[in-house]
Amino acid sequence: MNAPDLPNATPWRLAARAEAMNPSAIREILKITERPGILNFAGGLPAPETFPVAAMRAACAAVLAEGSAVARPSLQYAASEGLPELRQWVADEMARQGARVAPEQVLITTGSQQGLDLVAKVLIDEGAPVLVETPTYLGALQAFAPMQPRVESVASDGEGVVPEALRAQLAASPERPRFMYLLPNFQNPTGRTMPDARREAVLAVCREAGLPVIEDNPYGELWFDAPPPAPLLARWPEGVIYLGSFSKILAPGLRLGYVIAPPALYPKLLQAKQAADLHTPGFNQRVVAEVLKDGFLDRHVPTIRARYKSQQGAMLDALARHMAGLEVTWTQPVGGMFVWVRLPETLDAQALLPRAVDAGMAFVPGGPFYAHAPDPRTLRLSFVTSTPEQIERGMAMLAQVVRQAAP
Repeated sequence: MNAPDLPNATPWRLAARAEAMNPSAIREILKITERPGILNFAGGLPAPETFPVAAMRAACAAVLAEGSAVARPSLQYAASEGLPELRQWVADEMARQGARVAPEQVLITTGSQQGLDLVAKVLIDEGAPVLVETPTYLGALQAFAPMQPRVESVASDGEGVVPEALRAQLAASPERPRFMYLLPNFQNPTGRTMPDARREAVLAVCREAGLPVIEDNPYGELWFDAPPPAPLLARWPEGVIYLGSFSKILAPGLRLGYVIAPPALYPKLLQAKQAADLHTPGFNQRVVAEVLKDGFLDRHVPTIRARYKSQQGAMLDALARHMAGLEVTWTQPVGGMFVWVRLPETLDAQALLPRAVDAGMAFVPGGPFYAHAPDPRTLRLSFVTSTPEQIERGMAMLAQVVRQAAP
């Protein structure tokens, strides 16, 4: 493949892989929502009211205190693997969920999005097949794209990937896929959760085929009434790479995530990390370790769950009232941040978005979340950054737009 030339007689010449890079559809839509007065249900942003500002302030002061043994080291270059205390915390937390993980398997990353990038660099060759759910996380598709894989969607239902469809697809494939990418808990964009039996069935197919799994779990702690089933990592430790994040339980601006990898694969992910940015900011790691050391999350995360459960209830109630008779359906998530909506057959969510913005609200059309054959009727709503009153108004606006667009 010839590398593309840049216009206007520039001397720069792009790499061929740059052609596969695309802007985030969500971030482009977020520009629209900056208009004054728009009720924004498009972003996948946690509620800023949940950010533990006081705890962060105290932790920063403790880390930088005069005479502190960690003040200057926190501002110095650090180990690429991550802060030992933070790696141990991750290992202990996974043990609470039933997964036996050594701290030496934990790589602290600059957000879990970097974990996706590292996995792509280490595991994907040009043209290699990669499997994803239908639909799947847009950010993963973006991370994989520069490596130029052949992304293949697997049929999915309200419980996630359909095991029989996965088995049939693997049997028909001329080449074993490099991995299957899954979000078992409160999936972005649909909000669905894989029940225990479905997890076992899907992993049975993967083990049988020798198909590794990338388990992405940024939302797993955001359950409403009961925690999700045990992670895939606990069921097949040698066949699963696990991605986690501090963004949804502390603050995304910290850009802290982690990868848990089998020992045989860890060194290559570490080398990719070293080439990318040497190490995740040491100061941020030490501040978070300071916040976590006294069990802070056991007190803090329940307040996030309660808040999001209330907002989710407000959205489901508002949808039920305002969409009555419009042939609109939506998911009933038991955690996370998103509701997935399907419009009547004659409507296209992308075409509907400008009308919705003109009415005063914004959503994300579902098309970009599909690797293939997007369903144009789908859209994603986030409920966590809006008050119940704003949710009520926004769903009324959306229903009115749907009503006006329907034939």
